[in-house]
Amino acid sequence: MTEPHPIRLVVTDDLGRSRLTVFFRLLLAIPHFVWAGLIGVAVFLCVVANWFILLATARTPKGLHDFVAGYIRYSTQLEAYLFLAANPYPPFYPASSDDSYPVTLEIDPPAEQSRPKTLFRLFLAVPAIGLSAELLWGGARAGGYGGGGLALGVAFLLWWVAVLRGRVPRGMRDLVAYTIGYGAQLSAYLFLITDRYPYSGPNAFVSARDEEPPHPVRATVADDLRRSRLLVLFRLPIAIPHVVWLLLWTLAAVLVAVANWLCALVLGRATEPFHRFLSRYVRYGTHVGAFLFLVGNPFPGFTGAPGTYPVDLELPQPGPQSRPKTLFRLLLAVPALIVACGLYGALTTVGILGWFVGLFLARMPDGLRNLGAYALRYGGQVNAYVFLLTERYPDAGPRPDPAAP
Repeated sequence: MTEPHPIRLVVTDDLGRSRLTVFFRLLLAIPHFVWAGLIGVAVFLCVVANWFILLATARTPKGLHDFVAGYIRYSTQLEAYLFLAANPYPPFYPASSDDSYPVTLEIDPPAEQSRPKTLFRLFLAVPAIGLSAELLWGGARAGGYGGGGLALGVAFLLWWVAVLRGRVPRGMRDLVAYTIGYGAQLSAYLFLITDRYPYSGPNAFVSARDEEPPHPVRATVADDLRRSRLLVLFRLPIAIPHVVWLLLWTLAAVLVAVANWLCALVLGRATEPFHRFLSRYVRYGTHVGAFLFLVGNPFPGFTGAPGTYPVDLELPQPGPQSRPKTLFRLLLAVPALIVACGLYGALTTVGILGWFVGLFLARMPDGLRNLGAYALRYGGQVNAYVFLLTERYPDAGPRPDPAAP
């Protein structure tokens, strides 16, 4: 993304949560659901009127713009509260641009908009709505509330963590914030606040996390976004040998993983041969996923060798591992597996949308590529954790750089 999007998510949340309000979060949000639905009717009428105004003048009147923008900001704050990305009870609409809510939106003033983009806005928004359906159930907040999908699964996990600890992990909070921010940009596009298309890359919705040590499982992205139309057109049949080989390798990897688990319980660390074999398997799975879902372009090799594909994983060397964590590794991995399933749903959507775009433009949008790389990076961290390549828990949070650890 070359310049800031006119709809920008601002997060100042401190990760602290009130156990009492978390426990009754759904009940407490009911008045907001009713109010948002009532205001949503007025917003819908304003959007219809604005559609005709834009076709005639190519610019939204400021009062109309501020009213609809306030509604989108209010919906964003409500989602942040409901999905535990923020703690305080949100104010009722209208939400001003200078409010202090810990998850809110910066929205640029009205600007000139393209009449053709306005005329075909619903049609143009279909791909973004499809992606939003994976991130936030139902896409835009046409009824005053949109949510579910990946955000709902992560919020379910956050509910338990917040009730037990009174805090939420930053990585999972940032993931929810990304889904909310993307939904806000889609709402602004559909509700004619801007004709700038929603940016799907999660790297634009989060800030740097220099205070945290890098994860030992790191993604490297050297892809140049160019796609071969021939490889795109026949991507599925071309990938069949890799899918078959990956399935066969998985059978062997499961057996090696069991042996590696027993060794780690006895020795307190993974053995070098097992670690090397499983590292190749995890890296190869990333290469195949990147090729299959158009996150990368070239046909990958069959060995999972490091540095051989433009979307790659850097994996750590064997190190000491806690025996209690090793003993209960699969149980401990359940929350991460839930998040990974949600992200792989988004990765599937990336592949479908990327297929059409790549076929017509011979390029992959950087937002979709970055989302796909993020999903593959997290999936690689989950696999590395399950297969005892590291005992560092997977980090669900997006990073400003899609290749950052």
